[in-house]
Amino acid sequence: MSEQQEIEMGNRNKAHRSRSGFWFGVIILTIVFTLAGAGFYLFQQLRDRQTNLGGEVKDEMSKKISDYQSQLTAIQSQLAALESDIAGKDTHFTKTLADFSQLHNQKLEATRKELSDALQQVQRQLGKTRGDWLLADAEYLLSVANERLHLIGDVSTTLAALEAADQRLRESGDAAAFKVRTQIAKDMAVLRTVKMPDVVGMYSTLQTLQDQVDKLALLLPYSGKSPAAPAKKHHGQTDQDKKANDLLDSAISEIEGIVTIRRTDQPIKEVLTPEEAEFIREQLRVKLEMIKIALVQRNEVLYKSGIADVKKWLGQHFSQNTDAANLLSELDKLNANQIRSQLPDISLSLKMLRDITKLRIETDKSLKPDEPAQPQPPPEPAKPMTGTPEAVTVPNAVKPTEMLPPKQ
Repeated sequence: MSEQQEIEMGNRNKAHRSRSGFWFGVIILTIVFTLAGAGFYLFQQLRDRQTNLGGEVKDEMSKKISDYQSQLTAIQSQLAALESDIAGKDTHFTKTLADFSQLHNQKLEATRKELSDALQQVQRQLGKTRGDWLLADAEYLLSVANERLHLIGDVSTTLAALEAADQRLRESGDAAAFKVRTQIAKDMAVLRTVKMPDVVGMYSTLQTLQDQVDKLALLLPYSGKSPAAPAKKHHGQTDQDKKANDLLDSAISEIEGIVTIRRTDQPIKEVLTPEEAEFIREQLRVKLEMIKIALVQRNEVLYKSGIADVKKWLGQHFSQNTDAANLLSELDKLNANQIRSQLPDISLSLKMLRDITKLRIETDKSLKPDEPAQPQPPPEPAKPMTGTPEAVTVPNAVKPTEMLPPKQ
């Protein structure tokens, strides 16, 4: 080849290379721009996603913050309610404590007052003389005598109490007690004439009549009589005779256990059962028990009506044999007795003793001569008094003038 051809081929190669490099550069630039666009697009997507993510986080945080705020508000309201409750309880406890303190103070004041009254009473009791103590003892005995007589009707104990009260008044040596002792003597004389019924004996009689109820025969026949005891065997009997007797005894026992045969002049309307027969007897016992209760309570109306009721029950349901006649006779004797006596009134001596100050004034006036209103000659010597020495001269006696109020 020639040089010119080689040059031309070289130029061609250069032109081809320059064209290839251009396109290669274009391709490279295109790739670069494509990558830049893709990167920018990815950057925009990432930025948008980051923005969206930030908004979601912000919304979530806002929700959580609002929830926390609502919870905090609820806690604050609960704390306020708790504080108000505590304040109310504190007020209640304070009021209760104040009420308890006031009640305690009132009780303490009442206790102090009672203690003060008791101390004053003890001081008054310690200031009394032996005569005052004897008068107080006599007053107590007279009150006991009145209670025993009018509440229980115990005449013997009443007489003993009156005698003891008279002894205390005699030992007191008080001249004003003479009238009280006179009244006590009158009361004792009246009480000794009172006749009291024998309640214990009448009660014992009623108890005996109750025990005899089972022996009374009913008017109507009844079944269920307990079988009689078998007859004793006689010596010398054969076995065949013994068997025959045993059979006969057992048959009679069975018949007696079923029906009780009794002669009566009254028309038979029915046959009583064992329960009815026992009920009739038990009713009679109850009626007698009611009479005993009326006797102990000294209720004469109930006592008389109870005896009449028992008589009527006997006539309706029991045969009029010897046992029933004896029971009716005892009831008539009990009905003739008076269970309540007319008791006298012995309260006048107690009233006089409780008003001993007035008696002392009257006694002092009767023993002390009247003072003259104008100057007069000296009076004649007083004659010695005649009467009960104990009412005039008694050692350690309480002078009537000491009981008078001081002159103003």
